Amino acid sequence: MIGQDELQHIREQVDIVDVISSYIPLTQKGRNFFGVCPFHDDNHPSMSVSREKQIYTCFACGATGNVFKFIMDYEHVSFMEAVAIVATKAGVELNFHLKKTHSTSSKYQKLYDCYSLASKLYQNNLHTKSGSGALEYLKKRQIDDACMKEFEIGYSLKDGQVLTNLLLNKKYEKTVLLKSGLVIENAYGLSDIYIDRVMFPLWDLEGRVVGFSGRLYNDEKQFKYINSKESEIFKKGELLYNYHRAKEEARKKKQIILMEGFMDVIRAYTIGIKNVVATMGTAVTKEQASHLKRLSNDIVICFDGDAAGAKGTASCIEELLKLGVTPKVVRLENDLDPDEYIRKYGASAFQNKLNNPMSTMDFKLLYYKKNKDLSDSADLTSYVKEVISELSKIPDEVMREVTLKKVHDESGLEISFLREQLEKLEVQEVKNVSVPIVKKEKDKKETKYEKAEKALLFYMLRDGNAIRVYQEKVTFMPTKVYRNLAREISCFYNEYGKIELADFMTYVSDHEMIEEALSSIVTLPLKEEAKEEELNDYAKVIREYTIKSEIKRLQKEMAGASLEEKTKLATRIVELRLGDKKYDK
Repeated sequence: MIGQDELQHIREQVDIVDVISSYIPLTQKGRNFFGVCPFHDDNHPSMSVSREKQIYTCFACGATGNVFKFIMDYEHVSFMEAVAIVATKAGVELNFHLKKTHSTSSKYQKLYDCYSLASKLYQNNLHTKSGSGALEYLKKRQIDDACMKEFEIGYSLKDGQVLTNLLLNKKYEKTVLLKSGLVIENAYGLSDIYIDRVMFPLWDLEGRVVGFSGRLYNDEKQFKYINSKESEIFKKGELLYNYHRAKEEARKKKQIILMEGFMDVIRAYTIGIKNVVATMGTAVTKEQASHLKRLSNDIVICFDGDAAGAKGTASCIEELLKLGVTPKVVRLENDLDPDEYIRKYGASAFQNKLNNPMSTMDFKLLYYKKNKDLSDSADLTSYVKEVISELSKIPDEVMREVTLKKVHDESGLEISFLREQLEKLEVQEVKNVSVPIVKKEKDKKETKYEKAEKALLFYMLRDGNAIRVYQEKVTFMPTKVYRNLAREISCFYNEYGKIELADFMTYVSDHEMIEEALSSIVTLPLKEEAKEEELNDYAKVIREYTIKSEIKRLQKEMAGASLEEKTKLATRIVELRLGDKKYDK
């Protein structure tokens, strides 16, 4: 374990603004810094980062915390891994050895272990006599040893029992082997699914092997690729190939490049382009688009140059526009994919393409003109309508005007007419928006007692004087979760003699319910400081609730009590009422 004092020391060695800005762009506005929140689909900068308090807060989704919490949620790592990351950034040497763990439930650990073993076996096979043919194929594809090692490329032997026997010898159950998708069962028993193929591992966002793509390297007429089936740990639509490697490079360059295939990514690496990921052959999903946006708002789509690549590009643009991101596009000639283009034309030609991407609308103009004769009235009408429809989704007024001018030049239609058609379409779209009729439940009205609890807690997180008022005049909060939070604040203050919000967040990091309550309190729209009389007023309201509740309980007891007991209960009620008044002196 690591002590609170050491955690505080590590936190104080970094500036939360510097750390968070290495992940997402931040812009200073007044005393705070603002950026797009990575923890929800945020179209506007709603995350505030305070250098003074060393915390972040999203005013849209409520996410809040200190530097440890940000890294935990952003990197999907445990608390201690987050501490280790911050310590590394701060240049602080930890006095404990951190064994890397992952946040995913341990119930899947056997599947992860199977894939890890398989990956090591395949890599070893590639450099044996049996793997010489596969190795020669990779060399011919201009993939060198360093690249093979970086991407953990391997080879599955012709003997279809090697991996199966290895896993069985490691005592993995048959059900686990079959569930992994690495082993199949037929009339002859269990055997490997991958036989005599070059093996490319596929990773999840945290860098764990969760699948494979096995490629033929000879001329045999079989399926060129065999890809792992989806499993509990492998969901294609939720992953991006090379994400775990590309994220740091993307943050440095403030740009991420999206391709279709893993060979495209590997080829890009051979010429020094590392801020690149791939979809692995699926249409871009909402989840993948969100992952991309998390890396950067500057997204370049570089799919295959054929018709399917153009269609995929158009679909990807739609998903990103839904998230408020307008990507750029690179199109490659002669139907080439990035791997083929780089090998044919070289690194500088490809880099020049990346340096000069086209805008979303320029791509759409080309896309909608494809196979259309603009001298034909029907084709021209279709083209203009499609472009106008696309422009209605683009908020950039300059982009709209530039595009309308291009359509005017191509069609001969007046810009005023085109603008009028765009305005009509937008009005029609607004009219067509269906608003679901939802029976609203009456919002639970917040009582004055709850308001007082939350306000006092808000100031207890900022001011030792508020904690003193709580300890002397309240001691008991009516709401359980606030009661627990107040107790933790009080304990922290008693132990350390001060209240520091960023450190208190670390103090309660293993109490989920308290963390949630803390988030709701931190984001309250209250002024930063409260006067003594205001704090006393909050305490009085809270105390009033406690006394009223106790009096009600005693009054119920009086109903069936003897005369002597009634007298005692009545005396107790008077004492409660008088006792409350003494606090006001």
